[in-house]
Amino acid sequence: MSAGDRARRHTRYFLEWARAASPVYLAADVDVTRIRRHREQAGRRYSYVSYLLYAAGRVLPAHPRAGAVAQGGRLRPRTAALPGTAAKLALDRTTAGGERVVLTAVLPDIDRLELDDVQDFVDRCRTAAPDELPGARGLRRLDALPPLLGRLAFRLGVRRPADRLRLLGSFAVSSLGHRAVDDFHGYGGTAVTFCVTRVADRPLVRDGRITVAPVMRLGLTFDHRVLDGAAAADVLDSVVTRLEDWHELSPGTPGSADGGGGAAPARAGDRTRGAVAPGA
Repeated sequence: MSAGDRARRHTRYFLEWARAASPVYLAADVDVTRIRRHREQAGRRYSYVSYLLYAAGRVLPAHPRAGAVAQGGRLRPRTAALPGTAAKLALDRTTAGGERVVLTAVLPDIDRLELDDVQDFVDRCRTAAPDELPGARGLRRLDALPPLLGRLAFRLGVRRPADRLRLLGSFAVSSLGHRAVDDFHGYGGTAVTFCVTRVADRPLVRDGRITVAPVMRLGLTFDHRVLDGAAAADVLDSVVTRLEDWHELSPGTPGSADGGGGAAPARAGDRTRGAVAPGA
């Protein structure tokens, strides 16, 4: 077995476990004009992923179903609430041996963090050695087990809601925005998974006129065992509204939820600024 195969063992265990899910896919276009302006005026570099993590962390607690998990299998299907809000971020990393692998890191209590805290976490995940990421030691132990024991260990490890929250988060974020990807959907093992694509200038209709604005297509995968489409649409709409309504940067309050750098309160269904023009 190659080192690359061994490094992907945990991914295979996850995928086998995730086959029980019933993923359904939604998507919306996000006008990130205000976020782009905030990035230009801020005193540090914020990634688009950080804005999404922050916004979703504020939205999810208001939608309890979107933070629940499916349990019981076919014999006694039910849902269970998770004891908190945490984000799982998927990372494309290269190991010391040169193998390209997907790793994940979980940011707990994201609903209590400011944008600067979120960006600090993203920066650590992107610059730290793969062996230094949160949870890396556990992954090494899991990958070292024989496959039969590894599968069992993974399933037992995510069985309890508290452990599921610690290992997989209450929502997941995956990004391919660093490449020319305009649409994709993935499943991160949570009730909702957000999928980030590139930001590109596109024609946008505002007040009956076509203009050019930076637009990001945001995908949302939801597990139909846990919540229905209307509830998932509410989540997506609220996150999009928070991103599009990002306040202008105010001096002395970079990234603050309460100051000019934070996100405005979500207004579900209130998307009046524009829509991507046909053929965009």
